[in-house]
Parts: sequence; C-alpha cells; structure tokens
Amino acid sequence: MTHDLHQIPPRAIANKVEVLATDHDRPCLRIALDQTTRAGKPGVDYVDQPTFLLLPEVMEDGVITVDLCGDLLPDAPDYARGFIGLAYRVAEDLGTYESVYLRPTNGPAAPPRKTRAVQYYAYPDHPFDVLRQAHPDRFEAAADIAPGRWARLCVTLRGRHFTAHVDGVLVLEGEGKLPPRPGLIGLWVDIGTEGFFANLSLQPR
Repeated sequence: MTHDLHQIPPRAIANKVEVLATDHDRPCLRIALDQTTRAGKPGVDYVDQPTFLLLPEVMEDGVITVDLCGDLLPDAPDYARGFIGLAYRVAEDLGTYESVYLRPTNGPAAPPRKTRAVQYYAYPDHPFDVLRQAHPDRFEAAADIAPGRWARLCVTLRGRHFTAHVDGVLVLEGEGKLPPRPGLIGLWVDIGTEGFFANLSLQPR
C-alpha cells in the first residue's frame, strides 16, 4: 500500500493538526498543530500526544516508510526540536499507540542532545521523559539529520520488536512498551514543528 501524499488521502482524519497539500522541494503534505492545540498545555494537548493525521490503513506487523522534513515554526518554543515522525498501531479511540519520531535540530547538536535525535514512545503511559528516566539511552539515539532537510524514516515491526532506519542506516532498535495489536497509522508532529510528509509506503506482514 502506498500514498504519494500529494493530496490528503480519502477518509484521513486530522486530530489536533492542520493539513495542507503543498510543494516543499516535492509534492507533499504540510502538517502542523492547529491553533487550539498550540494554545493548550504540554503533556495534555501536546508533547507526546495524539497530534497527527490519522490514515485509514490498519497494520500490526510490517514495514512503514515515509519521507519527512521537520523544521521550526517562527513561534516555536525554546524546547521545540522540529519533532516529526510516525504513529502506529493507533487504537480507533486514540487511547493507545506507539511512535518513532525525529528531533531534527538535535542531529547536528553537541552531546547530549546529539544522542537524542530519534525517539520511541508509547502513549499514554510511556512518554519520552518517563522512558529517559527509567531506561537512559535505550529508546533514543543519534542520527544524521538536520532541520529543513528531507530524510527517509523506515520503521519495522515484528511483535514487540521494532527497528528504525534513517536514510538506510539503523539508528534505533528495541522492544516496544505495548502489546502488539492491529491499529491505524498516523503522520505525527508536535509543538513548534512545521512538518512535511511524502511517499508513504506500508508493507504489512
């Protein structure tokens, strides 16, 4: 299953985000938090919350690949990093899901930020800060990324096991925090991000 993302896919649902078909070096979708969500509270309305364009595709195990480009909006808060990635195994009620995302501004940064360019988290009980405190360095890693530069993110799922490749390089691998189950796919962004997505591919197993 492929979506070139030149247009918003039929039956896709924008949850707390604004979506626009545009061109950013290539035809793509621009996704950013909507104004109501931006005015909300961290940990409630944004920061590892279900802020995504939800696609009408169901998958449990398999390979998800997408081209993405994250940059900072002019009004981004100081802690924004251009957060952009994938949500997967999203429950229909949005009550649970898992995610792998990038922090593009951390790619060229000095340690320790450099080692936190890629992140896994599981909603609702395992956001990045909980995982960082309980399992330092296990659910985040370095990657050769930068703000405003396109990258290809590939997430492979087999039961609880996941791997994440960026531009063909393995950057993160681990055991997810939620039991595997079929769920929807989301194109995910967070606070302060202007995100662009193109060329989504799903290969269920």
